[in-house]
Amino acid sequence: MTALKEYDRLEATGLWRPAPGEQRREVIVSLGDATLTLTEISGAVLTHWSVAAMVRANGTARPALYHLDGEPGETLEIPEDETAMIDGIDRVLRAIERRRPRPGKLRFAIGGSVAAALALAVLVWLPGALERYATTVVPPAKRAEIGQAVLAHMTRVTGQPCRGRDARAPLRRLAARVLGPDRANALVVLPTAARDSAHLPGGVILLGRQVFEDHEDPDIAAGYILAEALRARLDDPLRDVLDHAGLIATLQLLTTGSLPEEALSSYAEQVLTAPQRPAPNDALLGAFQAAQMRSTPYAYAIDPTGETTLPLIEADPGAGDGAPVASDSDWVRLQGVCGA
Repeated sequence: MTALKEYDRLEATGLWRPAPGEQRREVIVSLGDATLTLTEISGAVLTHWSVAAMVRANGTARPALYHLDGEPGETLEIPEDETAMIDGIDRVLRAIERRRPRPGKLRFAIGGSVAAALALAVLVWLPGALERYATTVVPPAKRAEIGQAVLAHMTRVTGQPCRGRDARAPLRRLAARVLGPDRANALVVLPTAARDSAHLPGGVILLGRQVFEDHEDPDIAAGYILAEALRARLDDPLRDVLDHAGLIATLQLLTTGSLPEEALSSYAEQVLTAPQRPAPNDALLGAFQAAQMRSTPYAYAIDPTGETTLPLIEADPGAGDGAPVASDSDWVRLQGVCGA
């Protein structure tokens, strides 16, 4: 026993009771390597106890009382004056107890690890799952309401949308030409937007006035509209709002039907300031082809060198097609959309 390495062997007298109701007998107790030997005074061996199986029955009280684990009827009492033997046995028992496996602690550790892993999985999975669910259950009318609420926060910075009287009908005609007749009212022109285009839930396409005022070709403005509509199809605008607003706001939308105003305001700021994400060229070319529009004017508006938009130039599906997206008179009016 390493716990008793300072002793070669310990011996003491004790009182051994083999079974309940039997007379106690005085014995010689010898503590060896992992074994307690009980012998008669004459030297005859009575029994061997495994020290690892011993239990102290009366705590730290003296005389010390021991029995084997699961056999409390067979007892051994060591008198209080045999301090070396009592201390030796107790030290060995403590050493054994320290080395004994702790299934309760192990279960607690495993359970805690599993719980932590589940909590982490919930934190990682739940927001995305709720966002996906919300995008499937929120009706179009609520999407449009959320889009208008975000727009209201944006206009506190950009000013009210441009509604030049002469440009209203041309703007609807341009939207219908590019997006389809059912979306004639989808375009909103902002007077001081830093970004050329953006989109909001409810099918709203935002355009900065510079899209009309800084270019001479209406196909460029049409290209901005088409590219932004494509981004909205590829990345659900409501999902983008909820991803920005966070888990609590998403839960509020699902339970009360509304989003916190601070979340809407924060998202409006992000839309105005975040860098524009480029639309994939292949998908964009497909959109230009479906709309029977030229992609080259838009490509050079995005990059005057044409280096980064070369696929839109080389594979222009509308090359050679002279059909304009807006009449000359409509385009003149659109260039003054932010006028009176």
